[in-house]
Amino acid sequence: MNQKEVLQTLEKLKKESKKRNFSQSIDIIFTLKDLNLNNPEEQVDFFVNLHHPTNKKKKVCAFVGPELADECKNVCDETITANQLDTYKDKKKAKVLAKKYDYFIAQGNLMTQVAAVFGSVLGPRGKMPNPKIGAIVATKPQIKHLYSKLQKTVHLVAKKEPAVHVMVGKEDQTKEEIIDNIMYVYDQLIHHLPKEKNNINNIFIKFTMSKPEKI
Repeated sequence: MNQKEVLQTLEKLKKESKKRNFSQSIDIIFTLKDLNLNNPEEQVDFFVNLHHPTNKKKKVCAFVGPELADECKNVCDETITANQLDTYKDKKKAKVLAKKYDYFIAQGNLMTQVAAVFGSVLGPRGKMPNPKIGAIVATKPQIKHLYSKLQKTVHLVAKKEPAVHVMVGKEDQTKEEIIDNIMYVYDQLIHHLPKEKNNINNIFIKFTMSKPEKI
């Protein structure tokens, strides 16, 4: 896959797609081959910090103590303090929260409590506060920077099915930004695969309302 092929595919999709009254999301889909997904070492599960935002706001919820509460309330979309955590032992309430937010961050010394309350809900959804993206925090200066970083962060996952599906931008972005994000995701993915390019079967691009178009 190269930039020219990506551009041609994007132009074809734009030409064939009906005009919508909203800016459609643009997704890249990789189908994989020759992987044993029962082997954790061959599963795909990592985060990529894109060069450009996807123009879709990522909603962030914070689990923190009183020392970080004010900062998080100023920055994050919702802040749940330590003394509120137990109210989410109600699984229905926890599931509503899990669905509402893209990312969860937590104060480090609360992780045991967070895991006890939310582990069974956030864990299967891949939304537990993750140190790989700096989502376990200790100091106030981290919060604003982390929130901004998460706006450009995407999660690449293939644990059950041999496919990776990730949003890379929206129609109202420049082609240069979209292509750059796509090529960067591709580069990061092949370096996480045991046989690199040889583990990729097909690559597709799709808009929200379009059929996938093979590159």
